[in-house]
Amino acid sequence: MSTPVLHTRLPAVGTTVFSLMSALASEHGAVNLGQGFPDFACDPALLDHVDTAMRAGHNQYPMMTGVPALREAIAAKIAALYGAQYNPASEITVTAGATQALTTAILCCVHPGDEVIVIEPAYDSYLPAITLAGGVPVPVAMQLGEQGYSVPWDRIAAAVTPRTRLIVINTPHNPTGSILRAPDLRALADIVRGSDILILSDEVYEHMVYDGARHESVCRYPELAERSFVVSSFGKTYHVTGWKIGYVAAPASLMAEFRKVHQYNVFSVNTPMQHGLATYMADPAPYRDLPAFYQRKRDLFRDGLKGSRFTLLPADGTYFQCVKYEAISPILESDFAQWLTTEIKVAAIPVSAFYSQGRESGIVRFCFAKKDETLRLALERLARL
Repeated sequence: MSTPVLHTRLPAVGTTVFSLMSALASEHGAVNLGQGFPDFACDPALLDHVDTAMRAGHNQYPMMTGVPALREAIAAKIAALYGAQYNPASEITVTAGATQALTTAILCCVHPGDEVIVIEPAYDSYLPAITLAGGVPVPVAMQLGEQGYSVPWDRIAAAVTPRTRLIVINTPHNPTGSILRAPDLRALADIVRGSDILILSDEVYEHMVYDGARHESVCRYPELAERSFVVSSFGKTYHVTGWKIGYVAAPASLMAEFRKVHQYNVFSVNTPMQHGLATYMADPAPYRDLPAFYQRKRDLFRDGLKGSRFTLLPADGTYFQCVKYEAISPILESDFAQWLTTEIKVAAIPVSAFYSQGRESGIVRFCFAKKDETLRLALERLARL
C-alpha cells in the first residue's frame, strides 16, 4: 500500500523564511532579531483580566462574531482615534489573529480569475491566500529612493484592469517600516473612485507610528472606508502575539460576506481572552503610549548602528528597521542573513523573501521589539561590522 499523491494547492510555498531563520538562530546561539515578536512580557494587568474571566466561567464558545463587549470596545476605539462609526453588531468581527482576518477577507471577495493588486515587498500570507481563492496576484513593487520606500501610485493605477477586484495595502508597512500619509490615501481614492474595487487594509501596526506622524487609517476616509476591510491585531498592540486575536472592521454588506467564511474556518475565538481584552481596553493609555515606547527602542537601535557600515533606511512605523549592507558584502540577501546569523550571531530577515520573484536590493530587516539588553547585545555583535 502507498499513500495517494496529493496535488498541492500551493506549489510555490515551502517553510517560511521566518521559521528557517529562527531555527538557524537557535542552532547558533544568535540574537534573534528576525521574526517579529517581543521577547518581553505583556502588562500583568491584562493577564489578571483574563484570569478573572476564566474564573468567572467565560470558558465556552462565544458568539461567532466575537464577545459583544469586545466588539463595542473596538468600535469605540476606532471612533475615538479616527472619527469613524462602525456598528459593533454588524460591522466588527473578532478573528483568530490578523492573518486569519486577511485570509478570510480575501476568500470572501476574490473569485477565480479576479485580479488582486499587491504592493511588494509584502507580508507573506497575502499571495497564498489569493492563490487559494483562485485569484490572480498582480504585484507592484514599491520605489526605493534616498527617502526610503514609497508606493508608486501611477503604477498602481496602470495595473488596474476590468478584472481588478481588490487592492491590498499595509500601513505601517511590514517589512519596510514606511507609512502611508494623507497624499497616499488621496491617491488611492482617486484610483478606486467610480469602480467596484475593494480594499484590504492591513493596519496591524497602527499604534506604532513615530516622530509625531499620525496613522492614516482608511477609516479616516469615508470614501475608502465604504469599500474596505480594515484589519488590526491585539497581539501586536499588547505584546501577546501568541494569543492570535485580531479583528476586522467593514461596512455591514461586506461584513456579512466575511462572516459567512469566518464561521466555517474558525467559527469563534478564545473566549476568556476576549473578555480580558474588553476590560483592559477601558484604559486607552496602553495603545496611546505605544508610539513613544517603541520609538525609544527604535532610536536606541538606530543610534547603536550609526557607527557601523550599515546604511539605515527610514523607520517611520512598525517595529522593524531595514538596512542596506552593500558596504559590507556583495552577496545575496538570503546568504547575507545566514552569514550574519551563523558568524556574527545576530539573525535578520532578507527583504527579498517578501517579493514573489525574490527581488534583490541588498537589504535585510531587523526587529527591535526586544528588551533593551537584547538590543544592546545585538548591537555589540553588529559593531564588529
